[in-house]
Amino acid sequence: HDMEISHVIRGDDHLTNAFRQARLYRALGWADPEFAHIPLIHGPDGTKLSKRHGALGVEAYREQGFLPEALCNSLLRLGWSHGDDEIISVEQAIQWFDLDAVGRSAARFDRAKLLSLNGHYIRQCDNARLLDAIAPRLGEKLGRDLDETDRSRLARGMDGLKERARTLVELAEKASFYVADRPLSLDGNAAKILTPEARDLLARLKPGLAALEDWHAEILGQRVRAFAQEEKVKLGGIAQPLRAALTGAGVSPSVFEVMEVLGAEETLLRISDVIGSGSDDGGKAEGA
Repeated sequence: HDMEISHVIRGDDHLTNAFRQARLYRALGWADPEFAHIPLIHGPDGTKLSKRHGALGVEAYREQGFLPEALCNSLLRLGWSHGDDEIISVEQAIQWFDLDAVGRSAARFDRAKLLSLNGHYIRQCDNARLLDAIAPRLGEKLGRDLDETDRSRLARGMDGLKERARTLVELAEKASFYVADRPLSLDGNAAKILTPEARDLLARLKPGLAALEDWHAEILGQRVRAFAQEEKVKLGGIAQPLRAALTGAGVSPSVFEVMEVLGAEETLLRISDVIGSGSDDGGKAEGA
């Protein structure tokens, strides 16, 4: 009363308290505040929310790579709705929110839906903000600060990277090959792809790439496709070894986009690393 609280909004487990508190207000001759009791949040199985369901502090979600706007959107939709809208910005929430649309039954926290929302907000996020968000994670993994070359590559490759990430942790993991020190460590898939035959193909591809004066994804794609026809192999037969050599993995954004972002010098050096010798050279297999 002294703080001029006008509205008391809390979980419906406090509903019984409202009756006692209202009696006190009236006994003291004060006007009742507006009481509103909202449904509790349960886990996906309908039981009381616990840590195993995701009942964590916001700092834990930040560490797990969730954006504030995604977490706000997710929390907003737990027990409240605005028609069929699922993606609701903070500005829209301020405009639309009222207590009349709060549901009566307990809401269920769905981590999969939160991940989907977070992926949406990452795709919509400004690239410079994403770069600043993942730079400390990448620097910690590398054991050094990112330099201008690292940041430039990440900035140019961010559009392709963020399409496939649901959290900032995933984004940093998927971006790590752009800033990795040579020779790259190869994951299991990349090590399997880079057979002796695949390395021989890369060795024959390299001179044609080195001769290119225009280093753009479209031109690079034309050169690699022409090479595949010359060698009578499917495009994947050369594109997959190329991806493995350049990223150390079997999955990445478009390999031609990766080549453009890395630039001619770094691309050719990474190819040289894997064609230099056998399975352990020019790319260390993880766990070896």
